[in-house]
Amino acid sequence: MLTFVGLGLYDERSITVAGRDRLREADRAFAEFYTSRLVGTSVPDLEAHHGVDIEVRDRAGVEQDPDPILDAAADGDAVFLTAGDPMISTTHVDLRLRAHDRGIDTRVVHGTTAQTAASSLTGLQNYRFGKATTLPFERAHGGSGVPDSVVETVADNADRGLHTLVYLDIKAADDEYMTADTAADLLADEYDERLAVAVCQAGSSDPTVVADDLSALADREFGAPLHLLVLPGDLHLLERDALVELADAPVDLVENWTV
Repeated sequence: MLTFVGLGLYDERSITVAGRDRLREADRAFAEFYTSRLVGTSVPDLEAHHGVDIEVRDRAGVEQDPDPILDAAADGDAVFLTAGDPMISTTHVDLRLRAHDRGIDTRVVHGTTAQTAASSLTGLQNYRFGKATTLPFERAHGGSGVPDSVVETVADNADRGLHTLVYLDIKAADDEYMTADTAADLLADEYDERLAVAVCQAGSSDPTVVADDLSALADREFGAPLHLLVLPGDLHLLERDALVELADAPVDLVENWTV
């Protein structure tokens, strides 16, 4: 059996009870933290809290050499741990399909995702989000500014009145994480007087949620990672009030986005 377990968003306590039970009962535990990571804890702390040994795999160790994981699942009960929800990344879907090809039973224990947290913390309605996108570091896409793919996604969502969740680039191997102010600065060059919401430290006991013009967000600091941005589309009256109350949005700014 191979069970994919989502660790949630922040620390060793963010896992669900069902996920915790599967982890503690497993014969072997594997994990990857290159797609995302828990910034409120470390692997040794995870191991100590749950009383297990965790074998961390890099990208090549999951995508190109998954046999140690699959062999452990074929011979016993293995878990594969990821931050957030385990099936958000196509890497993990591929691993699950490889397990099925070998006749290995699989199970998924879901965890909280950044997308649901962004909706919950901002008060923006979950069903009013369109396609999400990722803003890369400029060096990562070999150009400058904002890639056309990001611009097109935001534009398509805006045309439909939908919100855009913007994931911010992570270079886990270098321990480097794009911050909301850096992202806002890049996006401000593309969008003039654009309402945005910074959502930072989601899953912690004291998350940071701030709504303002992109240029204003670019001049602020938002603390420790992980960060993301939301570019709202048309705002419902309740969403407008939520941004003012929960994210300190300037009233005159959100009024311009309210329908």
